[in-house]
Amino acid sequence: MKTYVEKKANIKRKWFIVDAQNQVLGRMSSKVAVILMGKHKPTYQPFLDTGDHVIVTNAEKVKLTGKKLDQKQYYRHSGYPGGIKARSAKKIMQLNPEFIIKHSIGLMLPKNKIGRQMLRKLKVYRGNNHPHQAQQPTNLDITQFQKIEKK
Repeated sequence: MKTYVEKKANIKRKWFIVDAQNQVLGRMSSKVAVILMGKHKPTYQPFLDTGDHVIVTNAEKVKLTGKKLDQKQYYRHSGYPGGIKARSAKKIMQLNPEFIIKHSIGLMLPKNKIGRQMLRKLKVYRGNNHPHQAQQPTNLDITQFQKIEKK
């Protein structure tokens, strides 16, 4: 018996829209990561990027549970001694809410070239507007994702 491996030319990619309004960040991110990786498809291969494109709208309206908005810190380092900088999730939500969603989903993808390629298929926007109408994306209800996955 031979193992079937999908050819790159035969991979069909769809476009999905996810509305982040009133969605919990971690739960939404894990479901979007599954779509980006292609794990919802029967042709999933861990060494191939078989996933679909995802557009996330209303990034500024995503919810963080508990006290995460005040207590969660995002760190970056300049590379120099003592060069660590921290910002709270509340501050980043005001300045750049797209970063929080991209960062959350990026940490759930593989940490290699394929993972970076998958992350490029993620588009995050504030508000309802996005420039991808030409791709004819379909709305994806994250709350009903388990039912869609089993079809």
